[in-house]
Amino acid sequence: MKLLARNLPGPAVGSHPIQLKLREVSQLFNSLDPSPFNEQDLDRDAEEFIVSWARELPRRQPLHLILHLEKALPAGKDAASVADAVRHYFVYRATISRLELRQLFKQGRTSLLIGVMFLTGCLLLGRLIQPREAQAAWSITGEGLTICGWVAMWRPMEIYLYDWWPLRRRGVLLGRLGQMKIDLRLAKEPGASAETPPPPAQA
Repeated sequence: MKLLARNLPGPAVGSHPIQLKLREVSQLFNSLDPSPFNEQDLDRDAEEFIVSWARELPRRQPLHLILHLEKALPAGKDAASVADAVRHYFVYRATISRLELRQLFKQGRTSLLIGVMFLTGCLLLGRLIQPREAQAAWSITGEGLTICGWVAMWRPMEIYLYDWWPLRRRGVLLGRLGQMKIDLRLAKEPGASAETPPPPAQA
């Protein structure tokens, strides 16, 4: 599996090519996955390569994956089936990413509820010991309760301020990969290519 230079011919006009060189198409998929071909997972290295390259490209323009194969496709497989399998995988990963985002927000709501209740309890308890704050030990205890209450708010604030947007951005990127154009090109036949445009986006 090799990274190709970006100036190779063939990318669609207006799109950004992601070029990958393989000995055979089976390198693109997880050989241990027993699922039917059109539902197989991508090889981990191939997936990471495609996602990492796509992440560096402009967000508002279409993507174009070009697979350069040294060997012809095996019997029973054609360019369209390979392209559909790759897009199906990224659509599946985008769905999983959305579910993870929902689960994170659910965790955030639970953490926020617990944090608010704990903070309220700490503040109320601190108010109860206010008359004794003239003594240093009670003053330290009251300040400690206030600090503990606000520390309990750290996790929900982290979720709502920082944790959600990387998942959201990855889900959007995977969705774009699920709609990209995919070409297969045989290295031994320079003039041969099989273009497989992505399915129309659903409203």
